[in-house]
Amino acid sequence: MTDAKIVAEKLLQVNAVKLSPQKPFTWASGWKSPIYCDNRRILSFPFIRDFIKSELSNTVYEKFPEAELLAGVATAGIAWGALVADQLKLPFIYVRPKPKEHGMGNQIEGYFEKGQKVVVIEDLVSTAKSSLQVVDVLKEQELAIQGMVSIFTYAFDIANDAFKQSGLLYYSLTDYPNLVSLALEKKMISGEEQEILLKWRQEPSKWTGV
Repeated sequence: MTDAKIVAEKLLQVNAVKLSPQKPFTWASGWKSPIYCDNRRILSFPFIRDFIKSELSNTVYEKFPEAELLAGVATAGIAWGALVADQLKLPFIYVRPKPKEHGMGNQIEGYFEKGQKVVVIEDLVSTAKSSLQVVDVLKEQELAIQGMVSIFTYAFDIANDAFKQSGLLYYSLTDYPNLVSLALEKKMISGEEQEILLKWRQEPSKWTGV
């Protein structure tokens, strides 16, 4: 796998990640956060997009050589899953947060067969709750889950514990600690701001700002 800091540098290069310890963002969950990650932005930069696609593909190929099918997590993981599936010449499906309320009522879109060995492609992992819900949906359809690969993770303890409890093999191209370390090296943040950023990750749900 590529050095995590190289991947982090690519995310910073296209502003897919924004660090703002003095003026925190508010997530949909209501959490206050000094960081905002939007990997959809990478899709607009062809050379960086190609790099991330290749790194995801290499990780799937190296870590899950028996993969027969890739599953993207809607919505942000769909594009990345499709790109990787195209590069590896594997079938692709994607999983909705809930079944459609019209038509066939599908929650999984695309063709698959029971027993196929599937790898899940995520763009971003925070608490891992929604990611593991997708895994449960796939298991209900009797697919053989090999593991999960993402571009970025906040590396929260709650997520690490959830993956350990599930027994799911999980790999991410880069993570929050590496990104913060790189931002300090590049003088994008001060030492004081680094402390704020690292403190937030310890108890993100309780953090209220600087």
